[in-house]
Amino acid sequence: MHERIKATLQGRVFRRRAAGGGGGMRLGSSWRWQLSRAMRLALRWRRLCRLQKGGRVGGSSRLSEVWRYSRLLLRSLCYNSLTNSDTLLDCAFEPVYWIVDNITRWFGVVFVSLVVLLTSSVVIIVYLFVLPTIFTTYPVHWIAWHLCCGHWLLVLVVFHYYKATTTSPGHPPKDKRDVPSVSICKRCITPKPPRTHHCSICSLCVLKMDHHCPWLNNCVGHLNHRYFFSFCLYMTLGCIYCSISSRNLFLEAYNAVETSFQTPPPDQSPRESVAHKCIIFLWVLTSSVAVALGGLTLWHAKLISGGETSVERHINRKEARRLQEKGKVFRNPYHHGRMNNWRLFFGVETRSQWLTRVLLPSSHPPRGDGITWDCTSTSGDPVAI
Repeated sequence: MHERIKATLQGRVFRRRAAGGGGGMRLGSSWRWQLSRAMRLALRWRRLCRLQKGGRVGGSSRLSEVWRYSRLLLRSLCYNSLTNSDTLLDCAFEPVYWIVDNITRWFGVVFVSLVVLLTSSVVIIVYLFVLPTIFTTYPVHWIAWHLCCGHWLLVLVVFHYYKATTTSPGHPPKDKRDVPSVSICKRCITPKPPRTHHCSICSLCVLKMDHHCPWLNNCVGHLNHRYFFSFCLYMTLGCIYCSISSRNLFLEAYNAVETSFQTPPPDQSPRESVAHKCIIFLWVLTSSVAVALGGLTLWHAKLISGGETSVERHINRKEARRLQEKGKVFRNPYHHGRMNNWRLFFGVETRSQWLTRVLLPSSHPPRGDGITWDCTSTSGDPVAI
């Protein structure tokens, strides 16, 4: 091809020199003629490359092929047929998730220390200022009731918080291959049994995962879900008890603190001033925690009544909305009725166990292994996993 083009160009130059003479020199000196000559040569080169046969690929074709292959390679690294807007948002926010997960993991120890510190301060204030007032002003039967109720709630709060923080939530076995699964975890690359989800903070899959609680510095799952809910319940009851018991003392302390800003201030001993401030701190803290933690406890009670976890609530709502658009009804396969859900949750089988396993400290394991579950739906019912 190159010899053919060279011969063609030499023939064109020879003919122009023979025909043009001196006029050819003047034409060759013109920049317009040079530009038109270059354009004609480029067009002829392109025409000759197109006319070539035999499977040869020109330089420009080779470059375009490399460019197309590079684009395809780059696209295959960051795109597949399952990519959608949610996946792109997850990829964009992955650094944010990483920062939040690491901060939550580090702050878990701080939150646990804060819970222990605040609970201990409430107990100390009650022993130093509330109980002495009860002993000196209340009748005997009310004193006995306060001693029994207060210490019962204290024992249950301490027991369930300790068990919730130290008990593993439960993880799928990694050394077994016959584990029933519904999907594969994208992070662990291991089979995921039903109701199992991956915790990005713990970097593990959790059986019947509810959520990761920073106040426990632990995940709430199959093995410690009962401890978590019992702690929330009895802590709320304990805060309500302290708030009601110290209400009159709070009003007296608040009035005393207000009068201390008068001129001249009333005579108060340092012990009385410290006592008033401690009572105000006790009432404000317990009342605030009772409202906040009470709302959380009611929310989890609603989930338990429906046989759901926090994660499953979100998934089931999306699935129910999707099926509703198709004219179908979603049924939660793990909903066995409200009362049966509570029995399964607390592991209660007889009436006496409501006392020994719910109203008293009990470390009995939950029912089932967290891998296989009894379902109420049939094979034809739509189920979210």
